[in-house]
Amino acid sequence: MSTSTAPVPYEPATAGSLRRAAGTGRPERVTVAVYAADPVLRVGVVQQIRQRREVDLADDGDAEEAQVSLVVVDNVDDDAAALLNRLRFNSATRVGLVVGTLGSGALQRVIECGVPAVLRRAEADQDRLVHLVLATANGEGVLPGDLLGKLLSHVGSLQRSALDPRGLSLSTLTAREADMLRLVAEGLDTAEIARRTAYSERTVKNVLHEIITRLQLRNRAHAVGYALKNGLI
Repeated sequence: MSTSTAPVPYEPATAGSLRRAAGTGRPERVTVAVYAADPVLRVGVVQQIRQRREVDLADDGDAEEAQVSLVVVDNVDDDAAALLNRLRFNSATRVGLVVGTLGSGALQRVIECGVPAVLRRAEADQDRLVHLVLATANGEGVLPGDLLGKLLSHVGSLQRSALDPRGLSLSTLTAREADMLRLVAEGLDTAEIARRTAYSERTVKNVLHEIITRLQLRNRAHAVGYALKNGLI
């Protein structure tokens, strides 16, 4: 199956022919395809970056060849993750993300999708958007300070697990599993956990079922009690 078309409802924004440097055949500026489910979000980002000489917006036919694919979403739900994963395997482009909210566990999902450059929409003024585009084109990582701290903490946790001579055991919880159990402990139901973590309700149910099955527990309450008793959350 061809992967040349973005999954509905995401479509690349376009604006005019690509400008080429005379005699080189190479783009004079960084070419960008903007993907957004919401037309208002798309127009807002396009209007911000089209004014800058560092950036060219890709035509429909050139979207898959753009140096940077800029994905603009409210949150990293299943549709957004599917788009990020599709773009991840396009070797012609690098992916940057502008997101409204990045709840607990969503950062891990973004990393799993191979996205190194993230900007919160509330902070996405023209200069920051262009900085995100140029950094993405150069293969640089961009994260808000608080998310960088969470990422370093997560990496440190993984390193400690790797150095443990016992290695990963059946009783080890991933960061996502621990986050969801903490929310269960706070009294949140499946729908509330899904909204808080930016995962689908089905994913939440599957993750919690995996914990209960792997640890041979009876139910969610038993899982929370087990995790608290063993210092896992």
